[in-house]
Amino acid sequence: MTDKLNKKQIEDLLPHREPMLLVDELINIKKLKSATAIVNVRKDSFFVQGHFPNEPVMPGVLIVEAFGQAAAALTAAGIDKSTYENKLVFLMTIEKARFRNPVVPDCKLELNIEAIRSHGRVWKYKGEAYVQGKKNGRCTMGCNYCG
Repeated sequence: MTDKLNKKQIEDLLPHREPMLLVDELINIKKLKSATAIVNVRKDSFFVQGHFPNEPVMPGVLIVEAFGQAAAALTAAGIDKSTYENKLVFLMTIEKARFRNPVVPDCKLELNIEAIRSHGRVWKYKGEAYVQGKKNGRCTMGCNYCG
């Protein structure tokens, strides 16, 4: 088990593809416990042109989606492939989502994700978002591995 995954390795774990694969890298992986996801928010990111043309901002729902992708990758990287192969991860709950500042293009969004509970196919995670070392948001979510 490596403590770092690149985008190609994340693609091997998740069904998401461009443009919806938001996580570029997963680092500081502690098997089935925690990791940090890197999302490079760029000027050419698919959401920038329409949200908003003169004041581009990464939508909060996409930040939550990135949290979910990070959580799914963390879990898939730590369990046997037969457990998650041919299964999809669905968000069940989103709790306590808070955003402090807009996430704008040309920044590195860091998402610290922690698995706080699992029961069969249902997992609960908490996450905190940072840009340039400043806390930018947080949420707690529940996910279900279905297949």
